Amino acid sequence: MYMTSKRRNTTWDRRITNFVVYSLLTAVTIICIFPVIWMIAIALNPVSESVAGFKAINLKNATFDNFAAVAELIPIFKHMFNSLFTTLVGTASTLFFCALAGYGFAKFRFPGRNVLFYLVIATMLVPLEVGVIPLFVVMRNLDLVNSLWALIIPKAATAIGIFYMRQYIEGVPDEILEAARIDGCSDFKIFWRIILPIIQPGLAAWATLTLITRWNDFFWPLIFLRSQEKFTLMVSISLLPVSEGLSTPWPVIMAGTTLAVVPIIILYFIFQRFQKEEITAGAVKG
Repeated sequence: MYMTSKRRNTTWDRRITNFVVYSLLTAVTIICIFPVIWMIAIALNPVSESVAGFKAINLKNATFDNFAAVAELIPIFKHMFNSLFTTLVGTASTLFFCALAGYGFAKFRFPGRNVLFYLVIATMLVPLEVGVIPLFVVMRNLDLVNSLWALIIPKAATAIGIFYMRQYIEGVPDEILEAARIDGCSDFKIFWRIILPIIQPGLAAWATLTLITRWNDFFWPLIFLRSQEKFTLMVSISLLPVSEGLSTPWPVIMAGTTLAVVPIIILYFIFQRFQKEEITAGAVKG
C-alpha cells in the first residue's frame, strides 16, 4: 500500500516536472520565433499599413507586392545565387580541408605536431580586422578581388574547424585504421572511405554552423566585391532604400530580409535531420 502510494506520488511529481519544463521550452520557443513571424507579417503588409506593435500580425490586406518591389530595386535572384554558390561551395571546401587537417593532427604522429596544432589554435586569438589589409593584398595579387572565390578560398580551412574535427576524429578507434592499412588502404583512402562516413554527425553539425556563418557574412563581401553583379544577398539587402520621402518602406525592407532569412532556416532544418539520422549510423562500437 505504501509502495503504491509512493509510486503514484513519484509519477505525479514527474508529470508536474515535465509540464513545467515543456511550458518553459514552449515559452522560449515562442519568444525566439516571434521576431521571424513579425518580420514575415510586415513583409506581407502593404506599405501604407502600420508596422507598429502587434497590429502588423493582423494580415487583413496581405500582399506580395513588397517582394515584387524588392526584385525591381535590386537583382535579388542573381545575388541569391551568389550567396548560394559561396555558401555551398565554401561549406563543402571547409568541411573537406578541416576534416583532412583534423585527421592529420588526430591520427598521425610527427615531430612538432602539438606545437603546430597550438599555433593553429593561437590564430583564433587574432581579430579578423587585423588581417583585412594583408588578405586584401593577397587576393589582389591573385587577381581575385571582385570574385566570389575571394569569399571561399581564404576560409577554406579555419582554426576552429580544424580543432573541432580533430577532437571528433580522435574518438575513432585506431584499430579500425590499422585494419584498413593491413588490407592495403592508403592514408587518403582511409580518410575518404572510413573517417568521413564515421564522423558524419560531426560533419553535419559543423556544416550547419558554417552554412549560417557564410550565408550571413556581410563584412568580407563588402571588402572584396566591387560590382553590384557580384554582390551577395546580405550586401544586396543593405542597398534597399531606407527612406522614401518622409517615411521608411519597412515592408519592402522586411520582404528583402525575409528572402535572406528563410533559405538559411530551411537549410538548417535539413542538416539538423542529417545530424539526428547519422548519430547511430556513424557510431563506432569498441
